[in-house]
Amino acid sequence: MSDRPDLPTSAAGADLLLLSCAAFASALALRLCDPMLPALAAEFQISLGRAALVVTAAGVAYGCCQLLFGPLGDRHGKFRVLAWACLASTIGAAGSALSDSFATLALARVCTGATTAALIPLSMAWIGDNVGVRERQATLARFLSGQVIGLLSGQVLGGFFADHFGWRWGFAVLAAIYLAVGLLLLRAMARRPHLGRSGESAGGRSRLRAVLALPAARFVVTAVYFEAVAVFGALAFAPAFLHHRFGLSLFHSGLAVGTFGLGGLSYTLLAPWWVRRLGPRRLAQSGSLLLALAFVTLVVAPVWPLGMAACALAGLGFYQLHNTLQTLATQMAPAARGTAVSLFASFFFIGQASGAALSGVLVDHVGAAALFWLAALPLPLVGAAVARHLRTGSPG
Repeated sequence: MSDRPDLPTSAAGADLLLLSCAAFASALALRLCDPMLPALAAEFQISLGRAALVVTAAGVAYGCCQLLFGPLGDRHGKFRVLAWACLASTIGAAGSALSDSFATLALARVCTGATTAALIPLSMAWIGDNVGVRERQATLARFLSGQVIGLLSGQVLGGFFADHFGWRWGFAVLAAIYLAVGLLLLRAMARRPHLGRSGESAGGRSRLRAVLALPAARFVVTAVYFEAVAVFGALAFAPAFLHHRFGLSLFHSGLAVGTFGLGGLSYTLLAPWWVRRLGPRRLAQSGSLLLALAFVTLVVAPVWPLGMAACALAGLGFYQLHNTLQTLATQMAPAARGTAVSLFASFFFIGQASGAALSGVLVDHVGAAALFWLAALPLPLVGAAVARHLRTGSPG
């Protein structure tokens, strides 16, 4: 499938807003349980560690199903598949609200993770199909605003409902969001049937092999894997580091690290300016250098506000680099874009999990400060490699 020129209509803007809302719901679902864990432990009379299985269950299902939806979107239409996946996510969210046992809640979370896995990768692939290369990076960044706001809102809304109305209402609201967005996506597709057009009929395995056969694709998924390992492996231990170093409560150290999302939002809201000002190559280099600087600042910060500022700087740097990689992902295999972007998302998720596991071992042996130094070292190399990839004119 070849790239088409940008869609200049107001309908295209409305479609992008709907996709951003779907990304919001997906990100909200993954983070909603985090602040609910004490309430869930009390409700079902289990340990906090066991309660955390509802987070793990959704995350594992989310990661495992990434590669399922890409080929489905390529074959049956990306917009169509993500619209029905959004509606299907209503079932898992409603099941979570109605759960009468912890086992039932965990199963419902698996269902939610499995279906919501389609929303962000297929939205990115659809944007790649319908927005030309010149405007694609800024468009993807605007779309990404929904995901960033969802990540921030998950922490806030989960705690709000657990404290004031009961944790079940949080899932009920999530189900309502999925239902509303899913119905709006179907309505948009009914009004503009071309949105749900089907792709080619090649099988998922052949598409996956075709994507992996491309050198540019192998480079992009490798780059995003190492990006995720370095960034999210270190960030997982940032709250504990601030807690132990400055004596902050876990709640306040979590809020401090939450400024990572605000830094990301500062990029996505001003993405057209960033892209025009720096361009993709310099965005990749700038983002990786800001990430490295942020992790070093976190280690040497004499006061906690500077540590909090470092987390915000890390968010800005991450989204500069990651948005560039996202744009490359939408360009690396135009004929199988859904499969390609899902593969990209899968490597990103695997990198996060690998980074957390590796960092856990490193923290036990060398400490959190050394971990942040080790995370800072490879990031400029990743940015330089991405810039070189762009400079040499590789596909994407």
